[in-house]
Amino acid sequence: MKIFKSLFLLLSVLLFNESFSQSYIGYNADNYSGIHGVTHNPSNIFGSNFKTDVNLISVSGFTGSDYFGINFSSILSGNFDVDEDSERFVSDKNNFFLNTDILGPSFMFNINKKSSIGIITRARVFFNLNNINGELFEAIEDDFESDSNVAFGSQNLNGTIHAWTEIGIAYGRLLMDKQNHILKGGVTLKYLQGAGALFTNSPGLTGQYNNVTETLTTQGELNYGTTEDFDSDDLGFDNLTAGFGLDLGFTYQWHPNREDDSTPIYKDHYKLKAGIAITDIGSIKYKNAERTTYNMNNTVDASSFDDLEEFLDDNYNNTDVIEDTKIQLPTALHLLVDYRLAKKWLVSAQANLSLVKKENDLASSIINTVTIAPRLETKWFSFYTPLSFRQYGDFAFGGGFRLGPLSVGSGSIFSNLLSDSSKTTDVFFGLKVPIYRK
Repeated sequence: MKIFKSLFLLLSVLLFNESFSQSYIGYNADNYSGIHGVTHNPSNIFGSNFKTDVNLISVSGFTGSDYFGINFSSILSGNFDVDEDSERFVSDKNNFFLNTDILGPSFMFNINKKSSIGIITRARVFFNLNNINGELFEAIEDDFESDSNVAFGSQNLNGTIHAWTEIGIAYGRLLMDKQNHILKGGVTLKYLQGAGALFTNSPGLTGQYNNVTETLTTQGELNYGTTEDFDSDDLGFDNLTAGFGLDLGFTYQWHPNREDDSTPIYKDHYKLKAGIAITDIGSIKYKNAERTTYNMNNTVDASSFDDLEEFLDDNYNNTDVIEDTKIQLPTALHLLVDYRLAKKWLVSAQANLSLVKKENDLASSIINTVTIAPRLETKWFSFYTPLSFRQYGDFAFGGGFRLGPLSVGSGSIFSNLLSDSSKTTDVFFGLKVPIYRK
């Protein structure tokens, strides 16, 4: 049984050690993104500009919180101080999130004039902590050593850490081919291998800490659980659990200048492209997961607080249940509109929307984002400057480029450098072997 505090420890390590971890923001709209675009919409695999696209290794990370606002320029200068270079936005419902996406050896190629196929390998880690009272977070972070009284109340508190790998078979096909109108569809069937999960929830938890008597009075219920042998401080992929997932997508393209329907669509630039996809449909079922329920109605001595699991076990009545548990994937809806301003200049608008209920502690989820990204796009080089509006009120402005086999970027690098209180950050890097069509 793992400690509930590991939720907080994991986030602290990630935020304060420059481990940035939404994926490939800006780059995934590029018509030369290849296999990366397939991860957001599997219909992108058909009609691409590649004979073959082989990904060697790519890493993308996205992290943030509406509790912390961090001065990233201080981090880059090496003089970062948590108290001086971070601003805290304490509320009754603070949220923390992180996802890391490692795209391993993957490839795609054309079967014939109407269909394409690909193999995708990935390793992914998601962290979500929703609706935690900021006063409670600070009290746990400080081991209940505050110099003043603290009162807190959290409703529908929940959190999840989940790590898994996946192998996907992507297939795309031309569904409609008229002179000026193209419709294509795609699907990715994924075999999942879960490394494990930690999950917690509380329908209601209130409390008061008295700094004079060093006592903590709480009311409510707290639940947390872990899959068998899961350790969030040392994620391992040697004891995996199988599951299945699905991505499904469609793309429409308008080609007003196409001479006839025999002209390959990759040879005729579209004026407008619109796509819709649902990704990460599915779940992983873990056997013998342990869930502990604590009755939090008690007044206890908080001066001995150190390890949260031990503190809970020593001071609160609890019951343990061993049961099979399903962890839902971060199911999401992706919408894209891409418009060609000139031959090499385009602008895209994307929406990435979570389809997971926020109160679900047995699921990972993305945060909702809307991104507008102007870009210069050529065969060997692309440059893009995404502007994003992100859930929890953060605005992000970034940049990135593709230079042949190399892609590097961040959807928030410029706003992180200019702002003294950034709530989100992301970065990606990729290396591939592109084999272009003639």
